Amino acid sequence: MTKKQEDRTIKLDNEEIAKATFPIVISVSRSTDIPAFYADWFLGRLKKGYSAWTNPFNGKKSYVAYEDTRFIVFWSKNPRPLLNHLGYLRERGIGCYIQYTLNDYEEEGLELGVPKLEKRIETFKLLVNKLGKGAVASWLYRETCFQLCRYLVVPQG
Repeated sequence: MTKKQEDRTIKLDNEEIAKATFPIVISVSRSTDIPAFYADWFLGRLKKGYSAWTNPFNGKKSYVAYEDTRFIVFWSKNPRPLLNHLGYLRERGIGCYIQYTLNDYEEEGLELGVPKLEKRIETFKLLVNKLGKGAVASWLYRETCFQLCRYLVVPQG
């Protein structure tokens, strides 16, 4: 029988004991893009067994333990750095799904921090080959975005 969620604890790097949540499914970085910028850090924390998070509204520190994690949903505009870590996830029995946003805003210069579109499409194909069809999804919303922006802009004057 498993303990109640509130009764579960972990041992921190400094040997202290702390309460933690033990999610089965986790959503990684819808806003921070951990796969693009912090893939090595995240996999290091996964190997350590937990991550700490400080709530920006109340300053309270919380801990997420990965002992029970069986599935991860990654959100990214550049998940290529994850390619080096997929084997480890497989070894741990952790499945994953990648929500991959592909936009073609090169001419407009709106997303200067992402690789060229050709490279991102290549990454998409590599991920599908490694993870299988259905494990990688892409949003291509260039025209939708610009149509919405045109709709929302109120003419001046």
